[in-house]
Amino acid sequence: MSKFWNLQTTDSQETRDGGEGDSLKLIPLWSIVLAVLVFAGSIYFFNHAAPVHRRPGSLPMHLITGYITGTVLASYSLVVGFVSRDVKRRGMSAGLWMLVVIFMPGLIGAVVYFLLRQPIMVRCPNCTTELIAGVHFCPQCRFQVAPVCGQCFRGVQITDAFCPQCGHETADDHAPARLRAYSDS
Repeated sequence: MSKFWNLQTTDSQETRDGGEGDSLKLIPLWSIVLAVLVFAGSIYFFNHAAPVHRRPGSLPMHLITGYITGTVLASYSLVVGFVSRDVKRRGMSAGLWMLVVIFMPGLIGAVVYFLLRQPIMVRCPNCTTELIAGVHFCPQCRFQVAPVCGQCFRGVQITDAFCPQCGHETADDHAPARLRAYSDS
């Protein structure tokens, strides 16, 4: 049970800080393999298989064109892979968003997705109500999900000795043991 709370606290703390530290882990292996194959195929096509009249001195242009095209297409396949996993994590319609991202030209679909995506949802461990990640208390059962200052009730880090907003000593708050990811022992 202790491991569950430590993991839950770490995840919500990461989200609350605004960082998505594990967002690169959301890129599936198939997308990485596809990106490598697309990049290598683009290099091969523009440097060896393209039916272009070879003029002296055109090799640098073929190399640059191959690398730029390969980079853009490989990046596109990585974005599609990321969206395929991120959309499920956020509880959105995977089929609809994959069609939008794939068929809207020039990565416009990916930009639209990133502008309109829903926040990450987590469940309250006490009553299983869906909560937006980063909240401190469940609105249904008042269960404390994340550490807060006992005076101003703003979010604090587990390791903070004092509240960064009001200066209150957080050790006096006696936070529940389930919220202490790091112990002094």
